[in-house]
Amino acid sequence: MNNKLHELTKPKKPLFVIVYDQLYKLIMDGTFPTDSQLPTEPELAKIFGVSRMTLRHALALLQEDGLVKNIHGKGNFITKFHHNESIDGLEKLGNPLYKCCTKKIDDIELNFRIDLVTDYAMQVLNRQMAAVVALERWYKNHDKIVAYAFTMMPIEAVSKLNLDLHNEKQVLEMLEEKVYELANSSTIEIKRSNSVNTPSLKYQIFCREECDLFLESVYISDKYPVVYNKYYIPTEFSQIKIKTCK
Repeated sequence: MNNKLHELTKPKKPLFVIVYDQLYKLIMDGTFPTDSQLPTEPELAKIFGVSRMTLRHALALLQEDGLVKNIHGKGNFITKFHHNESIDGLEKLGNPLYKCCTKKIDDIELNFRIDLVTDYAMQVLNRQMAAVVALERWYKNHDKIVAYAFTMMPIEAVSKLNLDLHNEKQVLEMLEEKVYELANSSTIEIKRSNSVNTPSLKYQIFCREECDLFLESVYISDKYPVVYNKYYIPTEFSQIKIKTCK
């Protein structure tokens, strides 16, 4: 990229909007490709000949548009931009992780255990059960952990879904896809969390960064959820989209 972009003259519209327009074009034409890091704020301010306050205002607009993401202590990065407006968001039944995680998942590590029934499990699964199946999934991109999921399932659902818990491929197919094909509805609550990194977990998925937390109940019948999922996606890899229509 040329060190000198065309000079910004006194505009009729605010200067930060002009800077926004210039950066937008550079992102769209691939000068700053997806996942690349922008120059530092002092460098960008110098390139555009503006104050850092003006530059930050422009960057804030790009962040709002989902084109740039600021990672604390690292800088500003170009995020994936979805040109296809037909892509379904959270409004359609399906695994929310694949709709909201900007990293491509190329491997999933699965662990499960059988737990005693707790008050919390009874509350979120809304039923009496003999035991609870607790499943952990670690989502990886090039061997790096980019998301984590914790699932609770009534032990009774194992036979209902014809699951062999020792058949990892079958269990993953059910949790990732088939349960959504069988379901008639789900509810999702979105929160922010920094509690996923604990010594009891096998892996750490981020350092000092918050996660977007998706609390999901998936229903095959209207009585109670067949699974209750907690999806954790670090904010640097999270992009939430909801498509509405009249």
